[in-house]
Amino acid sequence: MGLFDKLKNEFIDIIEWTDNTTDTIMWKFPRYQNEIKMNAKLTVRESQVAVFLNEGALADVFLPGMYTLKTENMPILATLKGWKYGFDSPFKADVFFINTKQFTNQKWGTKNPIMLRDAEFGPVRLRAFGTYAFKVNDAAKFLKEIAGTNAEFTVDEINEQLRNLAVSRGMDAIAESKIPVLDLAGQTDEVSKIITDKIKPEFNEMGLDLTKFLIENVSLPPEVEAALDKRSSMGIIGNMGAFTQFQTANAIDDAAKNGQGVGGMMGAGMGMGMGMGMGNQMANAFQQNQNQQFNPQTGMNTPPPPPPLSQYFVAVNGAQTGPFTVPQLQAMMQSGQFNKQSLIWKQGMAGWAAAGAEAELTAMFGAMPPPPPPMQ
Repeated sequence: MGLFDKLKNEFIDIIEWTDNTTDTIMWKFPRYQNEIKMNAKLTVRESQVAVFLNEGALADVFLPGMYTLKTENMPILATLKGWKYGFDSPFKADVFFINTKQFTNQKWGTKNPIMLRDAEFGPVRLRAFGTYAFKVNDAAKFLKEIAGTNAEFTVDEINEQLRNLAVSRGMDAIAESKIPVLDLAGQTDEVSKIITDKIKPEFNEMGLDLTKFLIENVSLPPEVEAALDKRSSMGIIGNMGAFTQFQTANAIDDAAKNGQGVGGMMGAGMGMGMGMGMGNQMANAFQQNQNQQFNPQTGMNTPPPPPPLSQYFVAVNGAQTGPFTVPQLQAMMQSGQFNKQSLIWKQGMAGWAAAGAEAELTAMFGAMPPPPPPMQ
């Protein structure tokens, strides 16, 4: 480098960043030992922000536009440098360009299944994956909290952290939403909004804005999906006994067509009887299982609740009392407060009637002991 070139490059008079990449978030203008010339031209393009640092301290921030650098449009730097009005000498400062465009199609997904508790199936393991998009919404905060003084900062350097944040907070949001596992696939828009609201504040703490969060798939382990397929098949079949009889009848017809003779027909008949018996047993077991409810806390089926007890209103001196259950009416009868002639009414009766005419109470009156014998 000749003397003329050295003097020419001693001062910087044009500061700009022409980004030819797709994944650079921050880029430091290479000033090296050169000083910035007062009245130098600063060009900040659309989707860029320029941040000046003085000895590591944040100074002035420039939005898109073209600037002539002077003390009037660098008030913070002028204060930090202690410049007097009309200062016109070259100066040293670090200049960082921040890319504010959206970085789209960023992948996220669960590396391992996430354990959740579902109201219907109990503990289940879920996998999920999708995409998200983000951009810098506070250049100074991003530079201070994340990028530091690196000469260059790319999406790859923060993507792992953002992915982990999306997965951990996202699965927490799904658990808190209480949406059944079987409904998650049909409510991806609602779940995406729940997760976005959950993690957006943490993105903002880094000077970032989460602009989009999409769920592409939510899946259960293969063995659980296979069990659900079998359960769905049983639901489609419906009456298991009738289905078994139908299958057996088809088998007998096939045997007759294939010319298996009397022995084959007898074997098919025996198979039909066995099939019908097994079908009835399976149907009964299936019906009992349908009538039972799954308890996620114990992991077992529990019987359905008993039917509600009948309750009757009783007319006493022209006033309505009750309602009373049958055991309560028995106690009232034993104390002489209730008899066959007492007027009663319950839900479903057309009007008031004598207690002795109600079929449900007839046995109670028939069980009354005879009067005691007279004393000798």
